Formats: sequence, structure tokens, C-alpha cells
Amino acid sequence: MARLVIKSDGFESQAIELKLGVNRFGRSAKNDFQIEHATVSATHCEVRLDSEGVTVRDCKSTNGTFLDGEPIHEAKLEAGQVLQLGDVELLVENTEVKVEIPKFDAPQGPAPPVVLLDGSLLCPRHPHAQATHQCTFCREVLCDACVHHMRRRGGKTVLLCPLCSHKCEPLGGVQPKKRSLMDFLNKTVKLPFLRSKPRR
Repeated sequence: MARLVIKSDGFESQAIELKLGVNRFGRSAKNDFQIEHATVSATHCEVRLDSEGVTVRDCKSTNGTFLDGEPIHEAKLEAGQVLQLGDVELLVENTEVKVEIPKFDAPQGPAPPVVLLDGSLLCPRHPHAQATHQCTFCREVLCDACVHHMRRRGGKTVLLCPLCSHKCEPLGGVQPKKRSLMDFLNKTVKLPFLRSKPRR
């Protein structure tokens, strides 16, 4: 990772490892890297580390920011250059950017379905429910609760796989339970009838 080394007296060649993004330098403890020196401003400069490399930007410091002795407002840093904040010199030792990609274990799919004595399958996600559908793409077996029901306007209901969003079809010999008219009527909301008062 990119690194700066303070070369001025009193700092004992202190090494600074830059983090990705903005690194603030200054005399104040609120900065990412505090440099306690009278010639360094409270927030002196920002050093940005990204995929393009390392750049420094002066934050309107009192005593200025210099690169190889030249005053700068913003500049790209290269290895071997000397960055100066006030009277404090920092050697640009390395400008490499290393981004570590975290390693993840391969995703594990659901457990294989349980085959009953009659040849029917149980849903891997709902072990107490019988599998009624199979995805035409990923071949996953699903129960009716797993399948996404999407009704097109003026058309039939389309059954979709919750894993890959492809079409699902009923398993051979297994038909999803159809809801009867009585099931539908039982779920309707019963509204009380309003009786009008008899006219006199």
C-alpha cells in the first residue's frame, strides 16, 4: 500500500500507511494523521489514494504545501518525491494501490428434495409441503408457497421461480390444489346490510 515516511528531525522516520480515499494531514487531532509541528496548519492538506494513484491537495494552509521544493495547490505524487508541509518533509516511499478482494465460500444450494414412497417430492424449503412445480431453467422443485404467481392483465397467471425468475411448470402427476368457489367466498369480507326505516 502507498506509504509516506516523515524525514524531519524529531519524528524518527515515522512511516504513514495511506488508506483508500481521502487522508487528511494537519496539526489538529481531528485529522487522519496528526503532525504536531508549529509550521503545520490545523488541517494542512489532503492526500487521496484511489485507483488512479496518489494525489495531494493543499487546504489553504498558512505555510504552504511543496513537492520537491515547488509550491503546489494540487499534484500527483510519485515514488521518490519529497512532500513538504510547512517545514516538515515526507518522503513518498511507495504509491502502489492494492485492493484486496474478499474471498467468499461458494454458495450452497438447498438440500435435495426428499422422495416419498409414492414417488412424490417434498419441497426443500418447506419440508412439510409437497413439491408441486419445477423451474424450467434451474430445475429447482418448489411447493405452491414458493412459486411466485404473476397475473397478466387479460391473461393467465404466470408461475415464476423465486430463484431465477424463469417459468415454472407443474411436476408430472402433481397438480397444484385449485381453490374452489367456496374457498373464495369464505375469504370475502362480509358486509352488514343496512335496513332502511319503514316509512310512515
